[in-house]
Amino acid sequence: MLYFGLKFLHVIGAAVLLGTGAGIAFFMLLAHRDGRPLMVAGVARIVVIADFLFTATAVVAQPLTGYLLAQQTGLAMSEGWIVLSLLLYLVTGAFWLPVVWMQMRMRDLAVAAVQAGHGLPEEYRRLFRWWFAFGFPAFAAVLAIFWLMIAKPSFSLF
Repeated sequence: MLYFGLKFLHVIGAAVLLGTGAGIAFFMLLAHRDGRPLMVAGVARIVVIADFLFTATAVVAQPLTGYLLAQQTGLAMSEGWIVLSLLLYLVTGAFWLPVVWMQMRMRDLAVAAVQAGHGLPEEYRRLFRWWFAFGFPAFAAVLAIFWLMIAKPSFSLF
């Protein structure tokens, strides 16, 4: 019973990571394309909250439930697919952490533009380009982790 509970939490956490990431990207892209500072400020405010509430929670839960699942099933943490998943998890984090900061900064720039009655500044546009670019490797790494988690291919990295 413990195994199924852990597996359920692990799968839900993975779905939250993928779903929240895709949803945040979708809404930020649409707000950016709209171009109105008020729209960007409102969406970015919600996106930052979602990242802290959902993504950060799943980021903490995933390695914990994964480790406990490995213990329950007798899998060694040195299994190739587990090691590669953990490395890809670190890659994802290396891109996600700056993205969270960029979202907060873009939100603040949009709020300032609304208050000043101006359009979005160049700094916002530059940050958005970086934010957009950082999404591709992070999303690809999460998809690869999903594949590894499902396929559990047998190989050794060392």
